[in-house]
Amino acid sequence: MVLGAAQAWGTMSIKWLMQNKMMSGIVSNASLAFPHQYTSPMRIACMSATKTSNSRISFESMAIKPPLHPTYDLRATIKLALAEDAGDRGDVTCMATIPLDMEVEAHFLAKEDGIIAGITLAEMIFQEVDTSLKVEWSQKDGDYVHKGLQFGKVSGRAHSIVVAERIVLNFMQRMSGIATLTKAMSDAAQPAYILETRKTAPGLRLVDKWAVLIGGGRNHRMGLFDMVMIKDNHISIAGGIINALRSVDQYLEERNLQMEVEVETRTLEEVNEVLHYTSQTRSSLTRIMLDNMVIPLPNGDVNVSMLKDAVELIDGRFETEASGNVTLETVHKIGQTGVTYISSGALTHSVKALDISLKIDTELALEVGRRTKRA
Repeated sequence: MVLGAAQAWGTMSIKWLMQNKMMSGIVSNASLAFPHQYTSPMRIACMSATKTSNSRISFESMAIKPPLHPTYDLRATIKLALAEDAGDRGDVTCMATIPLDMEVEAHFLAKEDGIIAGITLAEMIFQEVDTSLKVEWSQKDGDYVHKGLQFGKVSGRAHSIVVAERIVLNFMQRMSGIATLTKAMSDAAQPAYILETRKTAPGLRLVDKWAVLIGGGRNHRMGLFDMVMIKDNHISIAGGIINALRSVDQYLEERNLQMEVEVETRTLEEVNEVLHYTSQTRSSLTRIMLDNMVIPLPNGDVNVSMLKDAVELIDGRFETEASGNVTLETVHKIGQTGVTYISSGALTHSVKALDISLKIDTELALEVGRRTKRA
């Protein structure tokens, strides 16, 4: 019921945007960036996070697929990124300096070590700009790249490559930065699993969470719609943790809804309250968050004894999630407490981009230019 309503609203909101003059202006202006490859505005609403109308790119064939979301439109995200770059004139430098029919080859270069992510998304961007562009990769999403490695190339119209360049790199650098940190934290956290949070860049929820999957992490809830998560403000407004849990159980039962339910606890007393309630009542609770039970010490270390005590109290009856004071330096110690999951907002809200460049093969460009008498 909830997901159906979300899908309906998503469809309505996209249709409204398409009818809105501002959106129409953005789409029209985007055509200035790549006039030979302009597509009608209605294509914006054709691709969801799970399906694409582009025959050359299939989510089913991807090694690491994007997470599911009922209303997120990946193509619209790409189009908006291109449109904000194009403005109302398009790439004036490109139009002034590069012959429209010149073809070149450009190479992707890793300028530091890390996990590469965004290769599939890069292909989608190139295809959105110009379907005639040819892209080849020596690596795939999730692979390790070292500084100095050329891991892919794109060939075709110089105009199209230059227009797509910055948008492709912006997405790839951000996603690769997220994937690199996720991989490091996931390895250190074992046997616990690393989760991100909803602390993602506005408009990039699916992209950021996709990067976490590529880095070897797992996804927390996608949004407000796919999991009940009772946090401190809900508890305060409801008049206590048991009132909040009871209200959720009643809400889900009345609407015949089945979904995961998580409750945030901040003390061992709250953990005991939750355990007592669920032992006396049939509850929909599936996970207990243990928030800020990792105590930082003056020497930079952390005390995890409270977290460990909470995990022992729960004793496997529910999944557990540690949150707060999670860093690359502390995550290993947290993972040894027996907690099921460790969530970290820093994976997506404090991204250090991985340095990647896309450089045109100037010798080939000159050769083509001479052949066409344009150089």
